[in-house]
Amino acid sequence: DKKEPDAKIAKTEEETPDKEEEEKSTKAPAGSSKSGWKNWKKTKESDSGGEESKITYCHWLLKSEPESRLEKGVDVKFSIDDLKAQPNQTTFWDGVRNYQARNFLRAMKLGQQAFFYHSNCKEPGIVGIVKIVKEAYPDHTQFDQKDPHYDSSSRKENPKWSMVDVQFVRMTKRFIPLSEIKAHHLAHKADGGPLKNMMLFTRQRLSIQPLTQEEFDFVLSLEEEKPH
Repeated sequence: DKKEPDAKIAKTEEETPDKEEEEKSTKAPAGSSKSGWKNWKKTKESDSGGEESKITYCHWLLKSEPESRLEKGVDVKFSIDDLKAQPNQTTFWDGVRNYQARNFLRAMKLGQQAFFYHSNCKEPGIVGIVKIVKEAYPDHTQFDQKDPHYDSSSRKENPKWSMVDVQFVRMTKRFIPLSEIKAHHLAHKADGGPLKNMMLFTRQRLSIQPLTQEEFDFVLSLEEEKPH
């Protein structure tokens, strides 16, 4: 039984990287200080006959587009209100076509929380919190020729792309704009605060981003403050 093919998760997806990017995708971004990545736990896991370093994070940031935009004739808009309108306020997070973002999806664990981030819009920022309710499994849109994220090079016996299921948890107490998070990031770069290496600013184009416990807690604390 086929899931609805259109009006699904919007992506602010970067251009699909080449093989070199795929190989680099499990490493920390160049230039990162050790402290920013101290929560990485690396374990070796056999993957398709080869060993790949798996990195586990506690929290995530998921970007989606709240405004209509056609991609190959399909509207890829998906706001947090669209998520709330889904049955059981749950949906699959499909359409990710970047190897590093895919690897982050595959590292997600049941029950972990993520910020829902509105991107590619007039004022981007964090609007709510979701949780992972199903760990990574093959993204069916890669095999659907009518889907804007169809990938003719992916094979059902060895799918390239994965997705997870997410469920709405709550709205943040207020909208936390990118501009405000960036101001803290710049201040923390100077004084060594928790947002100094936040991937939202070091790898801006990634639609799936990991957060350390310190980053998540600090950003969440902003919802209690009056907007500047």
